[in-house]
Amino acid sequence: MKYPTIFHLISAVFDKGGVTGILVGGFAVNYYKVTRQTADVDFLITEEDFGRISSLLEKEGYEQDYRQKVFVRLKADKLYLMDLDFMFVDKETLDKIIKEGKQISIAGQRFIVPSLMHLIALKLHSIKYNPRLRENKDLSDIVDLLRINKIKVKNNEFKNLCLKYGTEELYNKILERV
Repeated sequence: MKYPTIFHLISAVFDKGGVTGILVGGFAVNYYKVTRQTADVDFLITEEDFGRISSLLEKEGYEQDYRQKVFVRLKADKLYLMDLDFMFVDKETLDKIIKEGKQISIAGQRFIVPSLMHLIALKLHSIKYNPRLRENKDLSDIVDLLRINKIKVKNNEFKNLCLKYGTEELYNKILERV
């Protein structure tokens, strides 16, 4: 086995490609003290940067399983490798999230997770644009993140975040559950 973990592989691929990806999804949620199982590893990246690493990932046994305009899922031919999901954002958004993000270590490899509020904003956005598929898991994550991290939800700052990236209906659902 060339890489002991998926985190070693992705770290090496990011280094070789000269790109930075933001770790989102279940591993980012876990960083903020919410325990959640996950079957894949999710990254926020620019589409251009994904283009720089896609062939490197293919060489390691990954192939595209699914693609949309702003999303790609890769599956591996090796059982020990987790699926990889890449969500595309523009460079300005990625740079802002990097600037306010937190450096973490997983399996001795360095990654960046979004700030707590950026992570919540990403989840709100995901629900807003794909409610049938995303609401169950992402709304639960948001509520758990808010509770465990003792975030005040009845202030204008949080309400404005919900209205900007989600909807008033989502904000009200959060208020009911927190």
